[in-house]
Amino acid sequence: MEHIRLVLAVVLSVLVLLVWQVFFIGSPEAPVRPDGAPVAPAQEAAAPPNPAAGDVALPRENAPPEQVTPADSALVPTEAPAAPVVVETGLYTVTLNGNGAHISDFVLKNYRETNDPASPAKRLLSDNNPQGSLRVNLEGDTLAGMANGPYSADVADGPVVVSDQPRSVVFTRQFPGGRVVEKRYTFTPDSYMIDLAVTLKNGSETPLSGNLAVTLARYFTDDGSRFVFEGPSALVGHDLEEIKLGDIQKKASLTGSLAWISIQNRYFMSALIPETPTEAAMRLSRTPEQVVTATYLAPARTVGANSTETYRFSVFMGPKSVQILGRAGHALDRAVNFGFFDFIARPCLWLMNFLYRYIPNYGIAIIIITLLFKLVFWPLGNKSYKSMAEMKRLAPLMAEIREKYKDDRKKMNEEVMNLYRTYKINPLGGCLPILVQIPVFFAFYRMLYQAIELRHAPFFGWINDLSAPDRLFNFDVSLPLIAPPVGIPVLTIVMGATMIIQQKLQPPMGDPTQAKIMMLMPIFFTFIFINFPSGLVLYWLVNNTISIFQQYYITRKNA
Repeated sequence: MEHIRLVLAVVLSVLVLLVWQVFFIGSPEAPVRPDGAPVAPAQEAAAPPNPAAGDVALPRENAPPEQVTPADSALVPTEAPAAPVVVETGLYTVTLNGNGAHISDFVLKNYRETNDPASPAKRLLSDNNPQGSLRVNLEGDTLAGMANGPYSADVADGPVVVSDQPRSVVFTRQFPGGRVVEKRYTFTPDSYMIDLAVTLKNGSETPLSGNLAVTLARYFTDDGSRFVFEGPSALVGHDLEEIKLGDIQKKASLTGSLAWISIQNRYFMSALIPETPTEAAMRLSRTPEQVVTATYLAPARTVGANSTETYRFSVFMGPKSVQILGRAGHALDRAVNFGFFDFIARPCLWLMNFLYRYIPNYGIAIIIITLLFKLVFWPLGNKSYKSMAEMKRLAPLMAEIREKYKDDRKKMNEEVMNLYRTYKINPLGGCLPILVQIPVFFAFYRMLYQAIELRHAPFFGWINDLSAPDRLFNFDVSLPLIAPPVGIPVLTIVMGATMIIQQKLQPPMGDPTQAKIMMLMPIFFTFIFINFPSGLVLYWLVNNTISIFQQYYITRKNA
């Protein structure tokens, strides 16, 4: 029957998506630093030169200090290594490395590595990324060691506490010939935004020219998730460009009017925002040690003799929260991409956060949203279940037709269609309402999987993380295709039971092969949902439960 084929196609399409999710999803977060166990730093491979389009040049990066030739060695200062500077705000603790004046550590106070209350605060930079982030270089000139050498800070030893008003930390580096590089960080209380001003002071009689390069860096354990984007991205004009980790070698540079560039994983991101969107370039690289870099190359400028040039940026390092990114401005919330049905997912996220203000439990918020969805689609559901009830009443007659014309498929189809016309039944009546609801399902699915609000958010009992699979108990074993920890997926098993009940309420299948496939479908879905976030399983369970009562009521009414 055509309507059965359509339903089967829809179900199998969802199944393919879910199978893809289970077997190809990656680990979203970098590993934490071992306590007291130093990690040997890995040397970053130099990024290859990449020609760029337009007026933005992509010159070769300056060699690191250990590769400086004897002819250039006189230009490299010989000062002792500089001490780091620690800055504390209400939201994070950041360590600024005096050698290069870059960020070497960034710890978020309101997020933990795991959902264990004793877990350490979340680190955005890994020990496997010894180069840190926000390194600054001037490509095309001879300021050797600018990105790595010692800078002097304008603060004394001890943490700089930013509590009631913005505070600045200024790093300065003197170069031969009267050239000076200054990096000024300005931190604001209760904000993840950091202002960065890079000033080049040319006290010599020779012009200083080149492209200022500011590099973001992050360590990734693998190619990341194949369902939720992870890697470097940029807002070019009004278009969001995302370069998957596995595509960096193929698309190693990007040019255009860059509003911002970023490196992100499932829940956190670092972004560099120039003062004004302008024609610039983003150069990408990935080292053998799995450190991904995104370098912003500003348009070439010339600092004349005895003159000064300042480059101004904003830096965001924090959670991929749509609310937080929206308040930060610069269209940073575009970095949270819910895919094709983004226009549906964002209102769902807003509604979930709105409900959380009054009922501080995201699990209950998911249940309420599911109930609202069912209420909106209640008329369509009634129409669908009414059509299924009518099909169920015709099942004996259809079975007689199939038996009578089993050797003449053309005649059998004609008689089936005559039966539909006689009883005024639309064979697609049970399918179209389901198709209308599919975009909402996919949008809600993406929202639940990506929303940082659900990260480590408890529901009740053993479900202490709505972004992780539900596990009752923790067995110290490893099973194939089962994401650790291994335990009893109680919520998923109950969800599978509701699918079996739904299956029993469906009209009987005429084709034996299709009937067998549909009987196995609840088992397939249950197995696939074992590794899904418990928040998504909760949504599916509540949706199934309401559908069972609605379908039972309509079936009894039309019996």
